[in-house]
Amino acid sequence: MKDVKNTFRRLHSKLVGSHWFNDDWQIYNRGPYMQLYKANWYNDNQSGVHFETYIESREIKLKRLPVCLHAEEDCPSQQVFIKKLIELESGRIQSWKGMELVGKGYSVCEKSIPLNVKNLEDRLYSELNLFRQLEDSIDQILSTLCDEIVR
Repeated sequence: MKDVKNTFRRLHSKLVGSHWFNDDWQIYNRGPYMQLYKANWYNDNQSGVHFETYIESREIKLKRLPVCLHAEEDCPSQQVFIKKLIELESGRIQSWKGMELVGKGYSVCEKSIPLNVKNLEDRLYSELNLFRQLEDSIDQILSTLCDEIVR
């Protein structure tokens, strides 16, 4: 892998240039690490709900990288959120080739893709677009959980 940071810069540009990308969407890009999330997903400290991918030394050694959906400790009612999302979206998630439904810890699902594919940023963009299909369900569950917390 020649220049990981450039791959993520190109992916960042592709995401921002998408017809669906608006002020609700945010990107945290730290060189070889990226999160894509919406402003209302409690991810201000990079520990809420987000789609994530990264290429660090372990991934370079394995020649594979993950694309994941995480609901970390800042996610309201984290385990309830994960359970509800899996109940609602497991059929869709499992229909995605190579996607593994995890449902443990903070991981909802993840996929491992080869690092040496041509135009890696295009492949990552496609994978993130699959994850983006979960946007409405994530919004709905977070809204419901927050309403329940307020009561």
